[in-house]
Amino acid sequence: MRKPSVKCALLAAMIAEHRWGSPIAEENLLSIAAIETGDYPTASEVFDELRSEEYITSKGNRGIELNNSEFGALADVLYDECEWEPFEIRSRLKHYEGWDEHEWT
Repeated sequence: MRKPSVKCALLAAMIAEHRWGSPIAEENLLSIAAIETGDYPTASEVFDELRSEEYITSKGNRGIELNNSEFGALADVLYDECEWEPFEIRSRLKHYEGWDEHEWT
């Protein structure tokens, strides 16, 4: 099994810990993500890059959270970049209703 990218590891951790209206700070996300300590500098850069993604809402110093209005874009990233299977995405993004919009479903 191939090791997930740092971005995919951070997204997986965010999805697992997602609480509506509760952003996750960088330090907390890096501590729960499946990344090695040596990947922390890269993970810190990726965290900052995620702030500008449409499926992420930046809450400034409080951290970042998933943008539930953009779960379609997140689902595509999980499928295309993270190589998640459709059933995994469906089981993790339970509140998303736009499945028919994806050609991979």
